[in-house]
Amino acid sequence: MAKYSTGGAGGNAGGNCELCGAEDADLRTANVAGARLEVCADCAQHGDDTSDSSDDDSRSDSDRKRRAAQNTARIDDARTGDSTHWEEGGTDYEDDQLPYLVTDYGKRLTSARQDAGLQLEELAEELDIDESDLLAVEQGRATQAGVGGSVISKLEDRLDVDLAES
Repeated sequence: MAKYSTGGAGGNAGGNCELCGAEDADLRTANVAGARLEVCADCAQHGDDTSDSSDDDSRSDSDRKRRAAQNTARIDDARTGDSTHWEEGGTDYEDDQLPYLVTDYGKRLTSARQDAGLQLEELAEELDIDESDLLAVEQGRATQAGVGGSVISKLEDRLDVDLAES
């Protein structure tokens, strides 16, 4: 018998599991990969949700209410959000612009640091920069992490390595 149902009459008509085709009088409704199927007890264990239709209605209603509450909270946070904490401190991009970096700047920095026999923590402390900024540069995420150009300059000077394009 075919592994997957082609739809048929629906419900328990036919009495076969819509996943494995087993003939079973005790079929259950299960959500399998987003599809509601009539399946046997063995296949029901692999579904996302096995329940009676009356339970499905209450469960979907509670899920809907939970998602609505989450969305309301997100909208409220966005509406009443205070952006001043993003403007205080941090990198001043006008005064500390990140230069264009060479393609393999992260690998170059990691190699130079290791050649100098320094750990991340030691180099960050010595140069008075955040360890997270140093790690971001080594991982090639300087732009995404908002690392300033002064950090790149300090690293280039200390380790005698070219990270910025000339």
